[in-house]
Amino acid sequence: MEEVLWIVRTGSPWRDLPALFGNWSTAFRRFSDWCTADVFKRIFDALSGDPDMEYAMVDATIVKIHRHGQGAKGGLRAKP
Repeated sequence: MEEVLWIVRTGSPWRDLPALFGNWSTAFRRFSDWCTADVFKRIFDALSGDPDMEYAMVDATIVKIHRHGQGAKGGLRAKP
């Protein structure tokens, strides 16, 4: 799985896979087999099942706004 994530993250071709991941051909063959068997779709479906949104709420007391968004005075002023 780390091999696939490295390829996706860097956008490199399979032949540039670092040696610490093993042979690039073996990693690509495993990736290809997993695509054929819909392994990645099943992983995505399992992880995106019923999300618990309790901890995804944004409270306005912790969100900082730029001073212009707060109604602060600023900008160019015309002088008579």
